[in-house]
Amino acid sequence: MKKNIILSGVGGQGILSIATVIGEAATEANLYLKQAEVHGMSQRGGDVQSNLRLSTEEIYSDLIAKGKADIIIAMEPMEALRYVPYLEKDGWIITSSEPLINIPNYPNVDDVINELKQMPHVKMLEIEALAKENFIPKSANMILLGMAANCIGILSPEALRNAIGKIFATKGEKVVEDNYKAFDLGLQCK
Repeated sequence: MKKNIILSGVGGQGILSIATVIGEAATEANLYLKQAEVHGMSQRGGDVQSNLRLSTEEIYSDLIAKGKADIIIAMEPMEALRYVPYLEKDGWIITSSEPLINIPNYPNVDDVINELKQMPHVKMLEIEALAKENFIPKSANMILLGMAANCIGILSPEALRNAIGKIFATKGEKVVEDNYKAFDLGLQCK
């Protein structure tokens, strides 16, 4: 069994934290893991992208070819749309519906959302708003991971939740609990 996952967003949104949690869960599950990251101008609000390949058998490349991604997990709708050519025909898009308009020529938001809605398998949610409503504004990325948890398949939601505890343990109990809460909120999204 294998899963090819593309993570995308804008610098500072927490994409690499999602990758770290998935990587920790994969390591704990004794899966093979390959990862490639592109940071771009991430510290200045540029795009951030990571290829994660998980498998029960050995993996030889860390890059995902066009049409071979099982899941796109995106913190930003335009970034989700950017990687659609990499998605396999029955793949899932898990994305925030809230744009981060950080460029002057950002496309019409409604057009971006409508194009994503045309895809066969999409979960879209206002994760930033949900995080703020639940007093966990720094945990929107874990809401997104929770939304994706049942689609990942090769790792159980429980394995991902356990990895959250390990990854954030050094930041204190409150941070761990906030991220658990965020993950659980996302897990409820159908």
